[in-house]
Amino acid sequence: RPAEVMHLAVVACGNRLEETLTMIKSALLFSLKRITFHIFAEEPLAPQFTEKLDQWPRFIAARFQYTIYPITFSVGNADEWKKLFKPCAAQRLFLPVILKDVDALLYVDTDVLFLRPMDDIWSLFRSFNSTQLAAMAPEHEVPKIGWYSRFARHPFYGVTGVNSGVMLMNLTRIRRATFKNSMIPARLSWEDLLHPLYQKYKNHITWGDQDLLNIIFHDNPECLFIFPCQWNYRPDHCMYGSNCRGAEKDGVSILHGNRGVYHDDKQPAFKVVYDAIREFPFEDNMFHSLFYPIQSKFLDTVNTLCGRIPQVFLKQIEKTLRKVFEEKVIRHVRLHQ
Repeated sequence: RPAEVMHLAVVACGNRLEETLTMIKSALLFSLKRITFHIFAEEPLAPQFTEKLDQWPRFIAARFQYTIYPITFSVGNADEWKKLFKPCAAQRLFLPVILKDVDALLYVDTDVLFLRPMDDIWSLFRSFNSTQLAAMAPEHEVPKIGWYSRFARHPFYGVTGVNSGVMLMNLTRIRRATFKNSMIPARLSWEDLLHPLYQKYKNHITWGDQDLLNIIFHDNPECLFIFPCQWNYRPDHCMYGSNCRGAEKDGVSILHGNRGVYHDDKQPAFKVVYDAIREFPFEDNMFHSLFYPIQSKFLDTVNTLCGRIPQVFLKQIEKTLRKVFEEKVIRHVRLHQ
């Protein structure tokens, strides 16, 4: 294995234990390099994470390590930050301040699933130019039905804004940078920017920390790298008709089940994938116990707009499993021959 370790951060509060564990499981099932997980959790959840993760099989445990952190905010009113949009979501804004020894990481929401190796999105760090320090996908592909382009009462990035559910962060660059802003002529550091920005816009933001990130990168567009929609594929990309061309061509790389779609029947195509990964026993064959169940259950979703395009959901999983099979089995046989 290559020596490089990938870092993944997630923030879990309330009833997000199982969802977060399923996300972590999906990262481990497909990824190649070792992963260090930085799990920010409310106090009641912390021992539950430890208990569950320590029960996973030894061959899986050898591929990752984890640290659990309390929810903390370095500036402003902690209770106010904690209640911003979803519980604890604003914690992500403070990662550069808290994780001082981490150079770079991938932040994901709890409702994210990896359908291909995390290594592939991690490699996008190499595509950053000298000014870019973070990466996200557009909030929408079609401006006339995008939320920001229709309803936002604050500045946002580009034409449709960006979605922060999957975000690459070069923490070293963020800590070193100073940012243009709409409050004072002088540039501000990341930590000094957050609280005054929140105070200025708190009556105009709907999506909490994501809106603040949109405001920051609206003022500093040269700092943001944009990756395509297949790296943050949400119900919005198929519920109004298919509008993510990258996913149509190459399949979904990262599935983002926002709107609670893993837990209701509104978008069964998303729920099928979530349930299959959640229920998959680590020791089983992934083709038989993961890919084929998803494939067969998709037949029940064809009456929905998202379910009409099963190849979008299945292409990367199949491709990844074939790649893993070739690496682990065929190469192993050739070496022995």
